[in-house]
Amino acid sequence: MAVAAWQELVDELKSFDLSELNVDNIGAWPVLVRVGAWVAVFVLCLVGGYFYVIADLRVQLAAVEAKELQLKADFEKKAFKAAKLIPLKKQMAEMEESFGILLSQLPADTEVPGLLEDMTEKAVSNGLDISSIQLQAERAREFYVELPIAIKVSGSYHDLAAFVSGIAGLPRIVTLHDYNIESNKNLSQQSMSITAKTYRYKDQGGDK
Repeated sequence: MAVAAWQELVDELKSFDLSELNVDNIGAWPVLVRVGAWVAVFVLCLVGGYFYVIADLRVQLAAVEAKELQLKADFEKKAFKAAKLIPLKKQMAEMEESFGILLSQLPADTEVPGLLEDMTEKAVSNGLDISSIQLQAERAREFYVELPIAIKVSGSYHDLAAFVSGIAGLPRIVTLHDYNIESNKNLSQQSMSITAKTYRYKDQGGDK
């Protein structure tokens, strides 16, 4: 019985002309043709779905790989910065210490009279005649204030040189500018005018 039915299907398929296929009348197709068509459609759907999913997964994978590379690069940068952080902190501490030492060499307002006394003592101890030692008007800079001191003294070259050396050796920061030396009638004596500048830290809130 089954053999006869199968033989009938085969005979129907052999007698069917493919040119007579009409998609509007699929019910008239032989059973084997209909089954084959549905199998072909099913297989095409599976293949299409498979490649669609694979393509989407590949896009997602590429995005994940790019993110991984970015995270790796960020990690390497942070690791490099962290490795440099310790020596930078040490360097900053050393700079703060040096800056503190420099600040300690800048006289406060109350120390200026003492500085003038030190300059007077240096002039006297080196045998110079003091014409004047006068504090000039302050000159405000960006981070500090200049305190010019106009000095006029007279003596021998040797004594003048010793005085300049003594001023430069004071514990406070003092720089010397605009010096001028003239010979007196007494050739063994010279008059020297010079500007000594000392400095103090500029109070950002108070100094203008």
